[in-house]
Amino acid sequence: MIITRATEYAIRALLYLARQPRGEIVYKKDICSHQNITPAFLTKILQPLIKEGIVGSQRGVGGGFYLRKDPVEVTLFDVVVAQEGPLYLNECLSDGNLCGRTPFCPVHGAWKEVRDEMTAILKRYNFAHLAQQELCNLENLKKAQKI
Repeated sequence: MIITRATEYAIRALLYLARQPRGEIVYKKDICSHQNITPAFLTKILQPLIKEGIVGSQRGVGGGFYLRKDPVEVTLFDVVVAQEGPLYLNECLSDGNLCGRTPFCPVHGAWKEVRDEMTAILKRYNFAHLAQQELCNLENLKKAQKI
């Protein structure tokens, strides 16, 4: 299982927005240049996040994007689900539960446990923490390059 490029780029865009003052409108061109995302792709990948109320947009002169929620309230789980849809991991965990083997399948419990653990881990990483970690990593990189 690999997350899509859209999810990867949405996470990068949100990291950039999380480092800005809350509610501040950030120009599309600034996000694109700092995160190496094309303008058309940025608009496409932010649409699900706008729909979920995580990101806001403003059109026209001075328009751009901004975080509607506090970065501490937005997790990797929120972005993955907005971009990819629910994390089922296997058909037997989907809403339709199409597998007739579920009542006696020895693997069903394993799939459920893996999905639940993955969900819990993704929910632990909020964008306030991730943005702070990114800044620390960049500072450490700069220090290492001076040596």
